[in-house]
Amino acid sequence: MQHFNIITRRGFLDRSLKIGLGVALSTLTDIPFVMKRALAEGKIGLNGKKLLFIFLRFGNDGLNSLIPIEDPVYPLNRVKIQIPRSGAVNPYAATGVMDDPNLSAPGFPTYAFNAGNGFAALHPSLKYLAPVYNAGDLALIHRVGYPRQSRSHFDSQIYWENGNPNNNISKDGIFYRTLLESGLANTNPLTGVSIQSALPLLLRGSDAAMTNLSDPTRFRLLGLPNNAAGLSKATNSIVSANGFSSVDKLNRDLLNSQYKNLNIALNQFGDGSMFSETNNTFQDTVLGSGYYLFPTATAKNPNSVVDSGAYSFFKNLKAAALILNKTDAIIAGTELGGFDTHNDQIVHDDILGTVDPLSGGHANLQKRIGWAIYALQRYFLQHADKATWDNTVVVTLSEFGRTSAENGTFGTDHAEAGPMFVAGGGVKGYGKGRRTTGIFGCHTSDTYNGVSVPWIPGTTGKTGSMFGVSTSYLKRAVDYRSVLGEIIRDHLGATQSQLDRIIPAYSIAGQKLQSGGVTTNTTAEKTDGTTIAGELDIV
Repeated sequence: MQHFNIITRRGFLDRSLKIGLGVALSTLTDIPFVMKRALAEGKIGLNGKKLLFIFLRFGNDGLNSLIPIEDPVYPLNRVKIQIPRSGAVNPYAATGVMDDPNLSAPGFPTYAFNAGNGFAALHPSLKYLAPVYNAGDLALIHRVGYPRQSRSHFDSQIYWENGNPNNNISKDGIFYRTLLESGLANTNPLTGVSIQSALPLLLRGSDAAMTNLSDPTRFRLLGLPNNAAGLSKATNSIVSANGFSSVDKLNRDLLNSQYKNLNIALNQFGDGSMFSETNNTFQDTVLGSGYYLFPTATAKNPNSVVDSGAYSFFKNLKAAALILNKTDAIIAGTELGGFDTHNDQIVHDDILGTVDPLSGGHANLQKRIGWAIYALQRYFLQHADKATWDNTVVVTLSEFGRTSAENGTFGTDHAEAGPMFVAGGGVKGYGKGRRTTGIFGCHTSDTYNGVSVPWIPGTTGKTGSMFGVSTSYLKRAVDYRSVLGEIIRDHLGATQSQLDRIIPAYSIAGQKLQSGGVTTNTTAEKTDGTTIAGELDIV
């Protein structure tokens, strides 16, 4: 049986009546043995480091996000949806620095702009990534996937979230296991929080209660207002409901802690004004007045940095950022949907026969990604409280990329490898240490850990890395677990032993998640003989 703390006005009373009678408040501070063991190991939750995740649901077309612009087969196979190069001057010299568009100018560039490594370019709608990249705070990682890739949305999302590719039985999440290892999950009210319609598998598990807020402005118990009188009544209700004696039961510690955590969380959020639209006054001090960091309404998007369909996403993103910054939460995040771009990925006119690959659904999604990462950088720099930009990592996930060739309906279909975006003040991007670029996995001379995983440009037709799997799909060079594993250990503070429990494949030599190399090719290990980079040393 899984227990997770999804708090709604209607749902809490029914659930509390079912699971709450007979739990004594006097035992709420008990810490189970497994929690005491974990608490003595590692620094998760104790070092001030935090993580904000954004799951790009339904498969981002990474080949039109981080574009292999110098691969000759890119334009050959994306005749209609390709992002055009700039004019007569080739902007792709290996300068290290990314093209820095005029951010305060309205609109976006009309061509793919230099990503800084002489091979890759970015979708013009990602222009707000440029200052984050050039500050050295962004790693753009291409060709990310996992062995024996599923092209089913349902299965692949499970595998990304449970950290166990091709395992449908494992129903606890990779971030849930991280927080369980912290030793704090049963004592802190908000260790892991998602802001979306339902708690994602990333944060689900049976031994600790994580929190999902479908609407943080309606965080209320039994429908009571979050003012002094309402909070007092709610607290009395919890106390009276727990005044009955009962025999010990399995998961008693979990049930006890849910009540304590709920009561603390209610008082932390107060009347909900922290999340209100009235208090959404965060503006960028660099671009100036009118550039709201979280454009949640037309009035707060005067410069059209995102499309109007993005407002609900930025409401959730704002809540996730506030929770990390104003509470002791360690991991928080949300999701961004709409990436299943089988049809009409771009704007086109069938009568006139014209296409505009710089506009349409996919371009709007890229605007949301670009502004979200830029806005989070600015928010944590300008308003740091319990979360600073240096102590926060932002990471995107997406279950797979899209086909390397366009389809007949101005879109792309389910495929394999794609990109991840990792940002934060502690990220080792462009100019950090010996780094001359913040691009990983998108160059013809990529070598990591002494392992060569070059992008092989095609020649004609469907050749090279873009078509390395079944002459249809981009072949992976990086395992997503290597990226998340490095973040969990080297940023959040897990020990290697903890990481081996959080991501079990780390303890299997043939998986090559840490060192890189040729993976084994066995059904038992669910590997396929592909050469991967291992960890990239990004944090």
